[in-house]
Amino acid sequence: MSLPHAILIALLEKPSSGLDLTRRFDKSIGYFWSATHQQIYRELGRLEAEGHIRALPSEQPARGQKKAYEVLPAGRAELARWTAASQDPKPHRDALLLRLRAAAVVGTAGLEADLRRHLELHRLQLAEYEEIEKRDFPPGQRGAQARLQHLVLRAGIELETFWIQWLTEALAELSVVAERHDSA
Repeated sequence: MSLPHAILIALLEKPSSGLDLTRRFDKSIGYFWSATHQQIYRELGRLEAEGHIRALPSEQPARGQKKAYEVLPAGRAELARWTAASQDPKPHRDALLLRLRAAAVVGTAGLEADLRRHLELHRLQLAEYEEIEKRDFPPGQRGAQARLQHLVLRAGIELETFWIQWLTEALAELSVVAERHDSA
């Protein structure tokens, strides 16, 4: 149920075409709620049919022209309702954690390389988030919208920092386990 809400958020921030939305998802919202281009276009159609958004009038013929959308009062009300609603945290599912658990019973062969690869990917993602923070959230920015958007980015930074620390610890433990196995 969150994809339509992610689209409403993006459209309230800036009326956009479907193509512009997919680009914005790739650069911002998509870090926390990903969607394919097809999913976004499908949801735009549903949101329009439900009266939550409308295509902005175009001065040129619509054929082959990209439609820009804006949020209608019903869409804003739906987003406000969803924002205020209670929602339980989702259980965390991560195949890497499950694979580490499996390594405890079947051995660690091949796991170290993948842990190192994950560590590098998290370092790259952290660097990207930190660059976004420098570029988009300079010190002293105090607007409510910017403060909340920065808070979401800070969650991403903290999660990446956690994974880097955890993976570093996991690699150290894997090394200890391998040494003990080799000496046994």
